[in-house]
Amino acid sequence: METEFRGKIRAHIASLPAASAKFKSFSTSPFVLMFYAQAKRYTKVSEIVGDILPAKLFSSMETSAGRMMEEVALPIYGWEVVPSGMHSANSAIDGKRTENGLLKIVTLKSGPRCLNDEMSENFADNIFAHSASWLKDSGAEALEFSYGVLYGTKKQSNKKDWHILGKLAGKLGSENVTSSPKGEWSMSFNTNGMASTATVRVGDEWWSYLGGPTCLLEVCCALIRACVQAGIADPADLKYEISDLHAIVTPPVKFAEVNVAVLQHSQIPWLLFLLRHFCDELIE
Repeated sequence: METEFRGKIRAHIASLPAASAKFKSFSTSPFVLMFYAQAKRYTKVSEIVGDILPAKLFSSMETSAGRMMEEVALPIYGWEVVPSGMHSANSAIDGKRTENGLLKIVTLKSGPRCLNDEMSENFADNIFAHSASWLKDSGAEALEFSYGVLYGTKKQSNKKDWHILGKLAGKLGSENVTSSPKGEWSMSFNTNGMASTATVRVGDEWWSYLGGPTCLLEVCCALIRACVQAGIADPADLKYEISDLHAIVTPPVKFAEVNVAVLQHSQIPWLLFLLRHFCDELIE
């Protein structure tokens, strides 16, 4: 997994805007540029140029990072990556797997606030319209649909992902819903007489579903090994510009009992840095 991540990330970075890129290709807001210049007390255009490129690199990466995660992680854990053709039966599918007569289908989104009302409606429409054909084409006897979110928590969600379930229940009608999603993040329903479920899985819950209870830790360690050079860690008393970052990346006392053998000592703060994206609060 580490090797796969490293290869895809390097290829993607090589395609990102370079210092020789044309300014006209950046689609930068002139108002944001002025506000930022005021905040930094800049006097020269050359000063803000040094900030524009990193900002655009982040933006470009955010549009493709989730897809790269899918393309690497799904096959590693025995799932098939499905090309999501627009306006087709597969437009709501990113991955699938069939085992013991159960068809598992997943659509994946990068973060907990990716959806809007229209997208929720579209996902509900796709499940309603195509669940029967998904089952027929696979030869499976039951369907398990998951909406998976790669990081975050349900508390951080804008709840638009839950609306997929609520809208699907409305389209199916009470006669076909065997377990209501009201107050829950999952529902059960009939698809041409066959048992089906739809579930929203956010962050750690998604990764545990994909590859078991250690899956998230495995993915984070592989990412760190692929992206972060082992070296010298920040001093223990360093004050970061982001006020709560010291508490996040400082190992708790009990962490000394944990042996993450695949990481170097200087990479441990990066592990904590990543894992903070999968919880609502830190508790020692």
